[in-house]
Amino acid sequence: MKNTKSTPRFAVCIDNSEYPASLELHKIYRVISDAEAQADGDIRIIDESGEDYLLPADYFIPIDLPQTTAQALNKSFAQPAASA
Repeated sequence: MKNTKSTPRFAVCIDNSEYPASLELHKIYRVISDAEAQADGDIRIIDESGEDYLLPADYFIPIDLPQTTAQALNKSFAQPAASA
């Protein structure tokens, strides 16, 4: 049986009011499972720098993505950003 209590691997930002310079509304962020953070009402996300941060969980909506989409996102996150 699948554990429905596990932290999703991705979440969409729905509130950046306290962190407008750090969070982009409607952006998909990677999530790191962190039971202690979850118990405190927080979520651990990875930003575009590759660093992880604790933020209020209610700033995000967890999303389940099709496996192929999750794999494509994980692969793209692993690639260096293209320079402009």
